[in-house]
Order: sequence, then C-alpha cells, then structure tokens
Amino acid sequence: MSALVVLRGCRCQRRSRRPCPGAEGGAAARRRRSRSYQIDTMTDLEKNLRQDVISQLHNFAAVGDAAKLKALLSHSPSLINAAADNGWTALMYGARNGHLEVVQILLEEGCDRSIVNKSRQTALDIAKFWGYKHIANLLANVKGGQRPNFLSNEVKEYENYFGLTLLDRRSDKRTDSKWLSKKQSHPTTVYILFSNLSPLVTLGGGIESSQQPEVKLCRLYHKDVEQCMNQTEEGTLIFLGVELHFHMNLLAACKGRFLQEDEEDGLVAWFALSVDSASAEKFKQKHEDCYFLHPPMPALLQLPEKEAGVVAQARSVLAWHNRYRFCPTCGSATKIEEGGYKKTCLKEDCPSLQDPVVIMQVIHPDGNHCLLGRQKRFPPGMFTCLAGFVEPGETIEDAVRREVEEEAGVKVGHVQYVSCQPWPMPSSLMIGCLAVAVSTEIKVDKNEIEDVRWFTREQVMEVLIKGNRHSFFVPPSRAIAHQLIKHWIGMNANL
Repeated sequence: MSALVVLRGCRCQRRSRRPCPGAEGGAAARRRRSRSYQIDTMTDLEKNLRQDVISQLHNFAAVGDAAKLKALLSHSPSLINAAADNGWTALMYGARNGHLEVVQILLEEGCDRSIVNKSRQTALDIAKFWGYKHIANLLANVKGGQRPNFLSNEVKEYENYFGLTLLDRRSDKRTDSKWLSKKQSHPTTVYILFSNLSPLVTLGGGIESSQQPEVKLCRLYHKDVEQCMNQTEEGTLIFLGVELHFHMNLLAACKGRFLQEDEEDGLVAWFALSVDSASAEKFKQKHEDCYFLHPPMPALLQLPEKEAGVVAQARSVLAWHNRYRFCPTCGSATKIEEGGYKKTCLKEDCPSLQDPVVIMQVIHPDGNHCLLGRQKRFPPGMFTCLAGFVEPGETIEDAVRREVEEEAGVKVGHVQYVSCQPWPMPSSLMIGCLAVAVSTEIKVDKNEIEDVRWFTREQVMEVLIKGNRHSFFVPPSRAIAHQLIKHWIGMNANL
C-alpha cells in the first residue's frame, strides 16, 4: 500500500535512497503557499488597521475633536490626505461640519486642499456650499500647501521681500462707495501715513530690551487723522485692503452665518493717506515717538516683511498718483476712482497707459480640466485664457489669484510662470502662467466677462490638435493664450 502511494505520488523507484524530487517539490510548494497565505493575511490585516485609523481620523474631523485629531496625526502623519471610498478627506469633513480649529490644524500640518472627491468638490467648495464663510475664507486665503502632482517640481514658488503682506486687497470693495465711506470712520480701521512717499514709523520694543528696537509702521486710527484729512486738499487716500488674519472670537460667534446688511462684517480695513509737508510737520509735533522713514533705500528694508509688503503696495499706488496728476496722453485733468486704483481722464475716449498683464491657464484641481472665458467683443465661439492687469506693488502670483477670482469667482493656489509675450496693442507685456484652482464653482463677473467654463482635456484636444471648431475654438498659435493651452495639454500627453 505504501509503495502504491509513493508511486502514485511520483514516478520514481521505491527503493531509491535519494529524496524524491517530486515529493520535495510538493513540500516546497506547500511551504510557499503557506508563507504566501501568511503574507496575504498580514497585508489584509494591515489594510484593515490602516482603514480603521483613517476612519478614526475622519470621525475626529467630522465631530470637531481637534485634540484627538492632532494626536492621531502625530503618530500617523502620512494619513493626512487619506480619502474614504467617496473621496472625502479629513479636511473635507472638517469643512463640511464647520470646525474651524480642525481645518486650521490640518492646514498647519500641510494637507492638500486641492484634492477633489468623487463629486468633483474641493474642501473649499464644500465649505461654501454649506454656508461656512469663515472656513471658506480660511481655505481661500492660504497660500502654498502641497504642490499638485501634475505641476513640474523644477520651479519652487518663493516669496520675496516686499512680496509678502498683511492684507487681502479685496478689489471687490473698491466700487462699493457706501462700504468704503463707512469703513473710513470705523474705530478699528487702520491708517498709515505718508509724506513725500515716506511712511510714518515708530520703534517697537522697549529700550530695556536686549534686542535691537524694531522699526514698525505707525498704525493710526480715524481719530488720529480726522483733522488732517479735513484740513488738507493735497492729500490722497488709498484703500489698501482688509487684514488677512481672522479674529477667533468673532468667527466663533458668527458660526459662518451670513451677515445682515446693517450688521458689522468684522473686516478691519486699511487705508494709506498721503499728506503735504506742512501737514506732516504738524503731525510729527503731535506724535513725538513717530518719524517718517527716509531715504527709501535702504531704510525701507528695516521693516518687518509683511509690513514691507503693505508699504510696497501703498507707496507704488501713491507714486503713480504723484506722477500722473494729469493725463499723460492729452494733458487733461483726471479724477481718482475705485478706492484710488483708477484714474480716469476727464476727456472722453482718451486712451490710457497700459500696465503689465498676467494671462493664465487655470487648471482644475483634478488636473484634467481647464478654465477658459470669453468677452462679448470676441468672435462667436472663441474662448481663451483669463487675463488682467498687474496692480502697483503686486506680485505676478497675487495678480493671477486676484484676477481669476474677480472674473470667474474661482480661487487659485499654486501659480507657476511659463513664458511672456510683448504685445504692441498699443504697448504691453503679457506674462503667461499656469494657475491651479482650489475651488471649482464659477461666478462670472458680467461687467468684464460674458462666459467662463471648465473644459475637459479631450474637448480642448479636439480643437487644438484635430481642428474641430464646431463647439468652440481658441486663439491662433501666435497668441500666448494658444501656447499656454498647448503647454497644459502637453504636460500629460505625448504631443
């Protein structure tokens, strides 16, 4: 019986003293299968454990347990962007339920706010949809974060001195004369004073301090400048924006609800006021601890970085007003509008000077859609990249972010320079960039743009590569807009 078993097991002689190769092979195979089963079991176990931890992370974010969320992330930092089956991340759950502290922690830990879930929503989209304005504002105003994987790592965005700031320019408020007038007399509004383009500063830190006293902007209030504003006709007032940081107590009380028309919005506005030499001298006599910082170089380099950015903005706009008191084209008088950012020649149809222009290919957070718009004057069916003028004292990156939000209502995170093009109509420079959106909802400014849409990569390729112009078309190849669109198409395709 035993011989029969051996012979059935393998074709070898029963009397052989050597081990049976077939039997040995079978045993080895069984051992391999056993080890493979153990590995598979361990992998499944690890997967289940990881999924449990992700579920805990998402639950802590959803219920607002900031302490447990922070503790879990300290042990498992790699899970910060982990998604559930529906594509939701911890940031999305925190944004959905209005937990400001949770969102702040996740942003501080470097989470990726550009991730989209299976409903094609970012965390910012979710916060806006559910009416959590404080969360939406926080997500919209955070710069940097993780670089989207479809952008090149060759160029790193670096923020230079004079490029950082304390303020959000809030260009949407410049045409709201009622809001501007109300803010000018508000007790929390901050004024910074200039004389001959030199800012009024003071020394921070006491004399007893072991550190060198820090030169800081002298922050004034309406009661400090009211008399000066009323007495001088030579002064120029510029709206600079509102403070970027958020007041925790106000946000907690507000809970993201929408404010009534007559209710305080909590925004701290900043204005720059330029006065003549006589008024400046009187002001210095009343404020002995303050002085005007002069000469501009290297004196301005003493300011804290974010205050230096505010001065760069204010000084650039004020210098513009000083240079162009009259129209540089026809010599007619001009009037100041839109919070100090527009000078209109009083002579009708007089062409104005052209500033540098940013033109940007805005990419959807998923990397596979792009944002294109059209103006009424365009030929029917033509869509192109969004574009707009760079303001005085503004970086290219911030100009891109501001213009996209103004024209399309879409928030932008990463900005990457691509190329530029001289544009002699009549005289300008087009600065071409890629811009990655962190929100997807479109809100068109009908005063500037007729239509803005997200287009898929396939739709754009039909037009760009195959020449199919039935649904829409883009500018010709000699325009920088065409090259930016082509650059985006070529980022993830063999073209």
